[in-house]
Amino acid sequence: MSAFWQIFRRSVLQLARRPIYWVGIFLLPLFCFLLLADLMSDGLPVKAPAAIIDNDGSPLSRQVSQQLAGMQMVDVVATPHSFTQARHLMQEGKIYGYFLIPENFEANLLSGRAPEITFYTNMTYYVPASLLYKTFKTTALYTKAGVASDVISSAGFTENPTAMLMPININVRGLGNPGLNYAYYLCVSFMPCVLQLMIVLITCFSLGQEVKYGSSKRLMQLAGGSIVRAVSAKLMPQTLIWWVIALFLESWMFGWQGYPMHGSWWWMTLSELMFVLACQGFGLLIYSALPNLRLSLSVGALVGILSFSIAAFSFPVQSMYGAIAITSYIVPTRYNFLIYIDQALNGIDIYYSRWWYVAYIIFMVAPLPLLPRLRKAMLNPVYVP
Repeated sequence: MSAFWQIFRRSVLQLARRPIYWVGIFLLPLFCFLLLADLMSDGLPVKAPAAIIDNDGSPLSRQVSQQLAGMQMVDVVATPHSFTQARHLMQEGKIYGYFLIPENFEANLLSGRAPEITFYTNMTYYVPASLLYKTFKTTALYTKAGVASDVISSAGFTENPTAMLMPININVRGLGNPGLNYAYYLCVSFMPCVLQLMIVLITCFSLGQEVKYGSSKRLMQLAGGSIVRAVSAKLMPQTLIWWVIALFLESWMFGWQGYPMHGSWWWMTLSELMFVLACQGFGLLIYSALPNLRLSLSVGALVGILSFSIAAFSFPVQSMYGAIAITSYIVPTRYNFLIYIDQALNGIDIYYSRWWYVAYIIFMVAPLPLLPRLRKAMLNPVYVP
């Protein structure tokens, strides 16, 4: 235990003396958290900039323009007079989409000649463009239904024309997230992913620095030749700090921000603590397999960045190609997200989430077979730039 605490104290001093640790452990994660929280403060993106081209100028086309401008998702910032002007505005990034009402729109519609309403969205900006597309389509459908209702009423149809136009009413309920709050799945997935990235990089960096500067021999000497004691004491101060940050993140999301918590706080807290250990085990696994500072950091950064895509936050695993879908289960943040869905959003029994906690344990013990390789690298440090 004396050797353990000597290494522990040595690691604390290293963390305090190197500014890069302060940046990687505190500044970057907290900056990303606050940035994402500010971006998603409204829960749902609103007022995406758009334009309306009214080539008809009739009372009906002006009514359609007013209805579209009143939609929650749309902010009509321009009314260009031609398709070319609207296209230039989109190419310059000033608008994400535009709604085109053709000439003779009202006359053709009332005479039954089926005029075409055209709308364009810039899918480079996927979320705002998708919201604009949904709003544009809804406006076009409501316009068609409104005119059809007026025609039916003028023809002497005494019953409610809505029953003829919409014989079946659709009631849509978003389970788990009825308010369609984007923050409920973006923040709780991207923030742990950022945390995983920084934990993996800091773990690889701290071990690689020992080899780079040749201090790994001193570390192994203090540990009495035990690689388990050396690694555990070396990483323990980082573990405590990451636990504080993870618990702060949990408290901020489910306490202060009021994210849904339909399950047990205890199981979610345990998930966050085990998530930190799993990420450290994942970083230790990478460095033990590649005991080279540059290679381990490159692999850790690559896997961490790809986790935003392969962890299936925004694209379901079932729709991925088989070879890609498998990779979604080799990153710890995937299981953090699954536990969040089960315990916080759905509030189901812990029995159905038990395997996700087992996955955490697998990440913790996965580096053990490679520790002899790491021990050899520590005892014989060779830095390859």
